[in-house]
Amino acid sequence: MVPASYYVGLSAVLFVIGVLGVLIRRDPLVIFMSIEIMLNAANLALVAFGQRHGSIDGQALVFFVLCVAAAEVAVGLAIIVAIFRLRRRLSVDELSLMRG
Repeated sequence: MVPASYYVGLSAVLFVIGVLGVLIRRDPLVIFMSIEIMLNAANLALVAFGQRHGSIDGQALVFFVLCVAAAEVAVGLAIIVAIFRLRRRLSVDELSLMRG
């Protein structure tokens, strides 16, 4: 059986990769994928801690996190498609100029 610390370590590595993707990249699609990696890293940690403590509460919370992530992706992709249709290019730096 694999120790829970391995899962938590993998979760931490995935979370750091997601944070670096959000901070370094300027493409909105890559930023959304990085946010999804961060959410999945948190889900992995929740399941690992739930398994270690013999509770299914972590798995129940993962279900809700996945529902929120699906809604976030749907709304985020709709916004990205709408902006792409207007401007024909996507850059987070240019999108910050759209503020009124």
